[in-house]
Amino acid sequence: MKFKLIYPKWAKLDRQTEFHLPPHGPVVFAAALPAYVDVDFIDENLEAIDFDEAVDFVGISMMLTVQVKRGWEIADIYRKKGIKVMFGGIATMLHAEETMEHADAVFLGEAEGRMEQVFADFRNNKLQPCYDFIKDRPDIGLVGPARRDLLNRKLYNYKGVQMVDLVHASRGCRFNCYPCAVSYLGGRVFRPRPIDKAVAEMAGIDNNRLFIVDNSLAQNTQWEMDLFREMIPLKKKWCSHPIEDKPEVLDLAAQAGAWYVYQAVFDTSDYIKERIKRYHDHGIGVEGTILLGLDNHDEDFIKRLIDFLLEIELDLAEFTVLTPFPHTKAWEELNRQNRILSRDWNDYSADKVVFQPKQMSPDRLQGLLDYAWNTFYQDESQNFKMVKLFQQVVKKEMADDTFKPRDRSLAGQSFGRDTSR
Repeated sequence: MKFKLIYPKWAKLDRQTEFHLPPHGPVVFAAALPAYVDVDFIDENLEAIDFDEAVDFVGISMMLTVQVKRGWEIADIYRKKGIKVMFGGIATMLHAEETMEHADAVFLGEAEGRMEQVFADFRNNKLQPCYDFIKDRPDIGLVGPARRDLLNRKLYNYKGVQMVDLVHASRGCRFNCYPCAVSYLGGRVFRPRPIDKAVAEMAGIDNNRLFIVDNSLAQNTQWEMDLFREMIPLKKKWCSHPIEDKPEVLDLAAQAGAWYVYQAVFDTSDYIKERIKRYHDHGIGVEGTILLGLDNHDEDFIKRLIDFLLEIELDLAEFTVLTPFPHTKAWEELNRQNRILSRDWNDYSADKVVFQPKQMSPDRLQGLLDYAWNTFYQDESQNFKMVKLFQQVVKKEMADDTFKPRDRSLAGQSFGRDTSR
């Protein structure tokens, strides 16, 4: 059976130098497919879809809300040809009802242990319109190595530099943050993969640079420390979302190859200042993730926050505006208050104001987003700061003799950020 798996394209942010990280969701999904399925993967951000190619079944994997309208267009083309289409992925779960209008089937939830039945239904012409497993999560031990063999590797280098490969060591998140849909998507129970399986997958990736995409590594201290201990012999260099703010954890993370973290900076407190310093003291870089437009944000707060970011010497900063994605507390609250201004999903890119802020006009918040980017990067450009961050990883690799001379000299090169993971 020929199964074509497609990752729809989307417009990149104005502030973003366009490079592409290899998608994670589609290749994790592909690992759960029955052995008899001949799967071909297309990342439409990098390759054009051949709609005339003979295929039996099409899958569309959508991670981002800004992918959904393009995903629907792709599905409509195939369905007009009489080819059945199934949707899956995070954005499918967030926009399930609308997506069903463009699909023969939608799959909601995690794929492990489910695909034999789905494909048997397809072969018997009994495909169901909705497979809803959002609350019926499989045994985390069933998660196998992602099908990275499906990726066209040469497309994921940028100016001769090897970018990171994505991998995950856990699912679920015990936190329930205001702008985040993870509690709906993966549940509030932290579900770590068996450490030996997660580490074996990392070891098998032919890339020394990884992005551990778990929602937060700061979920369980003992698990976190055990994971880092097992990672030390790999000599991989990696970035991640937050690491727990404990000296013993940070020390093990540094030994395990922590390169930099994405850390939310939400106020100007001494706690945040010291937290960033502790990362730096352990040789771990920090990219601040800065969300603007919360109800307690007025213009003065935002300007003070930008000054603070310069003071604490972040390696990079990424600025977004609050975006009320469906199935988040932000959506529920702003929708109830009739403050959502746009339901055009192409606007939900996190750099457009789609709601009525509490303490300013939408246009003023949009202007302050530009102010934040311009002010933070006025002395050193985003590209220059990214070069410095990559130089850090090269130094770490050379120190432990894992540097591969596949990268051209990083000096003088410019890089952007792929905010599209």
